[in-house]
Amino acid sequence: MQRVDPDKWYQVKRLADDVTLISEPFIQEFYRCNIWHVRGRDRDMLVDSGMGVVSLREWVPLVTERDLIAVASHTHFDHIGCHHEFECRAVHSAESDLLANPTRANTLADPYVTDDIFEALPPEPYCSKCYGVKKAPATRILEDGDVIDLGDRTFEVIHTPGHSPGGIALWEARTETLISGDLLYDGPLIEDAYHSNEDDYLASMERLLTIPARVVHGGHFPSFSGERYRQLITDWLDKKHKKI
Repeated sequence: MQRVDPDKWYQVKRLADDVTLISEPFIQEFYRCNIWHVRGRDRDMLVDSGMGVVSLREWVPLVTERDLIAVASHTHFDHIGCHHEFECRAVHSAESDLLANPTRANTLADPYVTDDIFEALPPEPYCSKCYGVKKAPATRILEDGDVIDLGDRTFEVIHTPGHSPGGIALWEARTETLISGDLLYDGPLIEDAYHSNEDDYLASMERLLTIPARVVHGGHFPSFSGERYRQLITDWLDKKHKKI
């Protein structure tokens, strides 16, 4: 399979509300994490950091321009690969051990990371069988209700277990913006990972339905409107309730 030069690995797209999407277009869409950069007055926020197969700090200048807090929506391999590159790292308490001590098993690199998840391979010396996430112990432990303050904008931490024990969403009430992680996006959801929990997933979805989001930036696939958000959750809940 063809390899990609590092300067072509990332794609950067500016959205509204000083939110920028950083993505890895040569990873197949289902496995491709959305990396969200949010500009604040006093510092910036990065939500998730991709697979870590190419340095974010070296090849995406945006992430080095300002003081920055790197937040993990959860600790699966596709979301925390470059967290070790940042001095300030935040994660929910339920997954702080995983961020500090990642393995191929506990980050889900096994069984997902193979050459088959790529449209083209990262530059050498990348090797799928050798791949692993580097340790990145948190400098800040997050809990439900905590606030990440960027100076002129604040994001409330919403604990959303279900996909994983320490999954979080981030809610900015002023702009009605929700960064939802992997609990909810506009695509096939993963509800059966080794540490997923069906009851937690149901409770988290019911909680999200109470949030009046205008725009939602998920962990995968394109962003979507508040109307689509409520439809996705309602449809999901209807299917679950029919099974009960």
